[in-house]
Amino acid sequence: MDVADTLAFLLGTWEIRRVVEDHRLGCTGSFTGTVRVERSAGGAEGSATYREVGEVRFGAHRGPAHRLLELRPRVDGAVMVHFADGRPFVDLDLRGGTWRAIHDCAADSYELTTAAQSPTLLTERWCVRGPTKRYDAEATLVRLP
Repeated sequence: MDVADTLAFLLGTWEIRRVVEDHRLGCTGSFTGTVRVERSAGGAEGSATYREVGEVRFGAHRGPAHRLLELRPRVDGAVMVHFADGRPFVDLDLRGGTWRAIHDCAADSYELTTAAQSPTLLTERWCVRGPTKRYDAEATLVRLP
């Protein structure tokens, strides 16, 4: 599904379910929770906050988890995704429906594929490879009313 404006599409509240297969540890984990994408009060002009809150289960571990990102709109309808500390992460452009981005972090490489399946369904696939990490993750985000 093509999206006219990536940030406008992402705004709102989403239910998220992520499955992570860690190839180094030989186990599978999961994260379930909610994502809120809201316009930022104190961030860059027109930016939004991506706030993920939920529970992670990995091996014997079970506990709370969260992630915070900043989404900065570009004039072309895409966004630049930044870590909470302001460092750039990846760009995201859903105008064609699907987007692939790569983020190199030291010797590890993160390949992300994001797809707008419908107005209420977004999917993400991560393939992470390197000397310190080797995992695949799939996330499904369903828009909540």
